[in-house]
Amino acid sequence: MRRVGVREFRDHATRYLSGSEVLVVERHGRPIGFYIPTEAGREERLAEALDSLERRVQETLSITGLSEEELSRLYDPKEPLPEASGESSETGR
Repeated sequence: MRRVGVREFRDHATRYLSGSEVLVVERHGRPIGFYIPTEAGREERLAEALDSLERRVQETLSITGLSEEELSRLYDPKEPLPEASGESSETGR
């Protein structure tokens, strides 16, 4: 999967939309969406990509102990990022 910024995706949309590459679209380095091509003959690839995404989500939930709602909030650009564990907001460590 290739990662592209919103501006890059917008500026080169014609090329990306005619391609076959799965993209993660990011704003300020944070994923805001996915582009998964679904042209005729690519349904199997789409199903594989979605299965892979589901496995990754389930693995992440299992490892982190997050709920699906908590995980989805991490990808909401309107939500503040949580502080990293082990860091002190006063000392910056």
